[in-house]
Amino acid sequence: MATYPLRLSKVAALAVAGMLAISGCTNASQNSVPGQSAGGASFDPSTTAKDDALAGQVPAAIKSKGTLVIGSDTTYAPAESLGGADGQTPVGYDVDLAKAIGATLGLKVEVKTAEFASILPSLGPKYDLGISSFYITKERMKAVDFVSYFEAGTQWAVQKGNPKHVSLDDLCGKTVGVQTGTFQENPDISGRNAKCKSAGKPAINVISLQNQTDVTTRLVTGGVDAMAAGSVLVAYSIQQTQGKLETLGDVYGASPVGIAVAKSDPQLADLVAKAVNKLIENGTYKKILDAYGNGAGAVKSAEVNPAVNK
Repeated sequence: MATYPLRLSKVAALAVAGMLAISGCTNASQNSVPGQSAGGASFDPSTTAKDDALAGQVPAAIKSKGTLVIGSDTTYAPAESLGGADGQTPVGYDVDLAKAIGATLGLKVEVKTAEFASILPSLGPKYDLGISSFYITKERMKAVDFVSYFEAGTQWAVQKGNPKHVSLDDLCGKTVGVQTGTFQENPDISGRNAKCKSAGKPAINVISLQNQTDVTTRLVTGGVDAMAAGSVLVAYSIQQTQGKLETLGDVYGASPVGIAVAKSDPQLADLVAKAVNKLIENGTYKKILDAYGNGAGAVKSAEVNPAVNK
């Protein structure tokens, strides 16, 4: 499920982000991240101590290069986006968590921007981990292993006042926006569309875009009637567009979000879970989430391939 960034003063950045959204020019590097200081990420990995016992379990291939390479779609604030002084530095609570995991294991961390749908197929040869707000689903677990670290659900949003009179009970004939490759696109919206067609009603006009920031901009400017995304993202979008959007209905389908690891590397998946649990125990994990206003999504413990309903 996939991001958020900055700069100027916090108030000025919010104002600019709102104006850019109206003009259709918003991108990840033009947003503002709660809890982030000007010019860089909010988390300093040097504040997290290396755990020698866990560091000793790092797979040889990763230990030899000394770096964890992370694939992330940096368009999904406040989890992962581009910001910093250069507007191109990955920032967000997922990025900070990746750094904390790396510090715990005695490794450097390199976060590489990637299209959301390309990350899972590239685990192993290209990325050691995928950290990009992935909802854990049974279908995805057939392809990769996941370490749960967060919980979120689906939320819909419309323009303030719901001028298109959108109802979640009947989206047939409406134009809805969604990020490509997300759970909201399939099976949620695709399932709703199938019901429209089977009932002889007009199909949902689905606008699927690679970047969530583009989906949000389409909604602000009236290019779509509604959008579906992760609950964390929708709350952030409402904040960033200064009240131009509002939620539609309640959060539903709350499920775990996970760090993705190649099926061929179960040792790494187990180690990442241990590292996250270490960060939960010492308070670093909650500190990171709270800095971005997302402490409500915290889990009590990280698990490898937890049981899910979907």
